Amino acid sequence: MQPYSPEGVHAAPPTAEELRRAVGTGEIFQAQCLKCDEFHNLHLDLKDAQGIIPREEAAMGIREGKTKEIAVLSRVGKWVSFQVLGFDSRGTAILSRRAAQAEAKSYFLNALRPGDIIPAVVQNTAPFGVFCDIGCGCTALMRIERCCISRLTTTAELFHPGQQIFAAVLGVDDAEGLINLTGRELLGTWEENADLFRPAQTVTGFVRSIMSYGVFVELTPNLSGLAELSVPVAINDPVSIYIRSIQHDKHKLKLTVLEKLNEPIPPQLNYFQTSGHLEQWEYYAGSPAVTNF
Repeated sequence: MQPYSPEGVHAAPPTAEELRRAVGTGEIFQAQCLKCDEFHNLHLDLKDAQGIIPREEAAMGIREGKTKEIAVLSRVGKWVSFQVLGFDSRGTAILSRRAAQAEAKSYFLNALRPGDIIPAVVQNTAPFGVFCDIGCGCTALMRIERCCISRLTTTAELFHPGQQIFAAVLGVDDAEGLINLTGRELLGTWEENADLFRPAQTVTGFVRSIMSYGVFVELTPNLSGLAELSVPVAINDPVSIYIRSIQHDKHKLKLTVLEKLNEPIPPQLNYFQTSGHLEQWEYYAGSPAVTNF
């Protein structure tokens, strides 16, 4: 198991006795942030003790001016990781999220290899990619083209903040020390996804592109097919789909759009692998979607 959990995963606040025993040991705990005061210090919910993370200890890069203040302000109401530095004269625990992050990042940069599968939590989405917490608030990036086989307009179509996901390590940007992730390899091959469906079934999907000869509809993030258009639709509309045929030899689906759905459909991430290591992945034999780790 990965020794450094994303914030909010496997989380439980420490007791006062655990805090005192952990002074200077480097042991990492998690607790919820209740307040960010006017000095940008974080106040934590430690149940039977008072705890504070001074501003400069709230995130890596804050003291050097490399990290924006929003990284501190945005922690209110969320879980944060920390180490115990000591106690002040009033018995308040003085904590450091920065130290926990620095230890975790050092581990990730030295221990993780391309192809390693790890858990992560979505921090925020952007048109070009999704930022993920891979442990103690350490950020990694999954670019939009690595999220799935489907052509997304923005990563918000598939992800939302706080979502627990899995990803494989793609590599490290040496200039920034940023770990890059990929997710599509864990969401199954063409065959694995096609085997979830049968001809003559009616299922739901999302319109991903509109052409003069039809529309491409996503049944899963790693499976799309060409559909006849019988009703007006727009990109990203949820629709009901009739499966006319599944052509395994050609890796194609023939579909018919029955109707546009008025109710939103939450996207589903069906993982075919959530642990271990990948050396190589191919969407189907001869596909351009190939990853060599």
